[in-house]
Amino acid sequence: MKIVYQGIAGSYSESCAKFLYPSIETIPCKTFDECFELASKNSDIRAIIPESNKTTGNIGVEYLIFKYRLNIYEEIFFPINHNLIGIKGSKLKDITNVYSHAQALSQSSQFIKKNNLIGNVRADTAGSAKYISELGDKSKGAIASRLSSEIYNLEIISENIQDDQENFTRFLIMGKEIIQPEIDKKKYITSFLFKLRDKPAALYSALSGFAINGVNMTKLQSFPEKNSFSSFFFLCDIDGHLDEKKIKNSLEELAFHCEDMHVLGVYKAHNFREKK
Repeated sequence: MKIVYQGIAGSYSESCAKFLYPSIETIPCKTFDECFELASKNSDIRAIIPESNKTTGNIGVEYLIFKYRLNIYEEIFFPINHNLIGIKGSKLKDITNVYSHAQALSQSSQFIKKNNLIGNVRADTAGSAKYISELGDKSKGAIASRLSSEIYNLEIISENIQDDQENFTRFLIMGKEIIQPEIDKKKYITSFLFKLRDKPAALYSALSGFAINGVNMTKLQSFPEKNSFSSFFFLCDIDGHLDEKKIKNSLEELAFHCEDMHVLGVYKAHNFREKK
C-alpha cells in the first residue's frame, strides 16, 4: 500500500501518514484533486486528507468527497505543532518575514504579532520551508513542521508557536475499495452524504428519523451542488455502526426523503473524541 498526500515532503499530511504507518511509501501531489483521482484509480493507493481543524474549521475538501465518493477507512485527530524555522545559525531577533500556509499563519497569529513579524502567505507549510532553505537569508523564516526542518536542513528557532496548544486536525484515510469493519464493542462513526428531494421542510423531515431512533449526529454540513445556488448536498457523521438496528432504521427513513444518498464509510471513532 502507498499513501498520497497534498503538498511536498515535510507537510503535516505526510507527518501524519508517517505517524500512522512509519515504513509506508508516501507520494506527494500538487492538489487534493490529484490525491482523490489517484486513489480512485488504484486500490493499492490510499489518500490521507485533512478534513477539518479544531481552530480554523473545515479545510474545504467537501466537493471532492462528493465528486469521488471514496470509502473512509480511518480517522485520526493529529496534533498540529507549528514551529518557526530558519536557516542554520539564525535567531529570533534576525527574523523579519515569515512564510507559510494561510491557516498556519492564522493559527500562529499571536506569536507573529508579539514578535513584530510580517506574515507572507504561500501555498503550503513545507513549501515555505523549502523556499527559505533555497533563499539562505537569515531574515526569512517559515512556520512548518519539525519534519520540514529535518528534510530541508533548517533549524527550529521556536517550538509550538500555535495560539492553541490543543491544535488538532482531523485527517481521513480514504480509498477505492469498500471495506467495513465487523461490529464489536468499540465506538464507530458512519459517514454519508445525501441530497434531499425538493419539497417543503425536507431537511426537518429527513432528520427526524435520527431523533426518533436516538442516533447522535456529530457533523452536518451543507455545500452547494456544482453550478447551483439552490441545490445542496449534505455531509454527515453519526455515532454508530451501519449494522446497528437504530442506524439502519435512521438511514432507511432518510433515504425516503432523498434524491441521492451514499454511505462513505464505517470506521472506528478515534479516541480523541472521548476528550470532548
